[in-house]
Amino acid sequence: MIVSAENSLMTFPKSWVEISRRAITSNVQTFKRHLGKKTLLMTVVKSNAYGHGLIPFSTIAAAAGTDWFGVDQLDEALALRKAGILQPILVLGYTSPARFKEAAESRISITVYSKTAILAAKKLNVSKNDRLRVHLEIETGITRQGLSGSELLSLAKKLHALPHIEIEGVFTHFANIEDTTDAGFSNVQLKRFSDALKELAQIGINPPVRHTACSAAAILFPNTLFTVARVGISSYGFWSSKETQATALIIKKPLFLKPVLTWKTLIAQVKQVQKGTGISYGLTERVKRDSFIAVIPVGYWDGYDRGFSRIGNVLIHGHRCKVLGRVCMNMFMVDVTDVPGVREGMEVVLIGKQGTEVIRAEDLATQIETIHYEIVTRINPLVPRIVV
Repeated sequence: MIVSAENSLMTFPKSWVEISRRAITSNVQTFKRHLGKKTLLMTVVKSNAYGHGLIPFSTIAAAAGTDWFGVDQLDEALALRKAGILQPILVLGYTSPARFKEAAESRISITVYSKTAILAAKKLNVSKNDRLRVHLEIETGITRQGLSGSELLSLAKKLHALPHIEIEGVFTHFANIEDTTDAGFSNVQLKRFSDALKELAQIGINPPVRHTACSAAAILFPNTLFTVARVGISSYGFWSSKETQATALIIKKPLFLKPVLTWKTLIAQVKQVQKGTGISYGLTERVKRDSFIAVIPVGYWDGYDRGFSRIGNVLIHGHRCKVLGRVCMNMFMVDVTDVPGVREGMEVVLIGKQGTEVIRAEDLATQIETIHYEIVTRINPLVPRIVV
């Protein structure tokens, strides 16, 4: 669901996510400038555009100049095509062989890394104009999806012999380039990738599209830039990690990234309680003074993690308000005793800025010992995304 920002708050559901058109455009154009003319930008929009809303985010990114889109599964790619996205799209994750024809006819590139793909590819019946475009994923050290050595060469050779298959690309994925200031292992992976390219060339296979760089690599390491760079988390205004941001400052590449997402809701109820009153399931917390509490109509079903019980904060009328007791499936309570004029229907910011206060996804991730990727991608897809 996409709601116009001009609509009255009265038409909003109980919770919504605002995504900034200006921030999306700025981030895309920042990376376009940074990459230069030799490397194309693939904006990775898998998992509902990292929780930001697949269609609204991608539509804006396309208009801003994104050259490629990366998704996890074919259904995401088909949704982009249905929305009018014309740029090349690569499915980075698993595609069932039963859907190879669908991918070919929709001009969607897929990742191939298994022997079963050969059997399906041999049986594929498509027109010359609908050749199946494949990217070979090379396993260089993440020990995940991909092939290496003789298995890679054997797969590539068999695919190359099929007239209705085009080996369009080849890529790999770094294991820890964003979690450390030591690029030693990433350099090992890069050498393995380069060696594999040479081996493929020796059997007559030279895929034109080559990519290794994620957000961190694209920012920090020019030697990882081939014909395309896959930028995921930083497209949304986030640094991949503290180490990435720190290193960027040291080497004087401090890209200005703009957070795209703000998550808001409204106060459902305000009630006055006496000192010592227990709050929420299990009565795990009791107010230490006569208090006003606000009921917030969002819970872990919506993506507000249960880990924020007793430690989370929200913003109301420019004030930071503490979560009281356990976060429930569909609601939680906060202390609003110190908020002047608090009332039902007031805006609540879960992620984002209000007044001079800000709650960042990175801060929330630190509180519950996870990563900001998880904080935003777990916002329920049914929560409307509103372009502002």
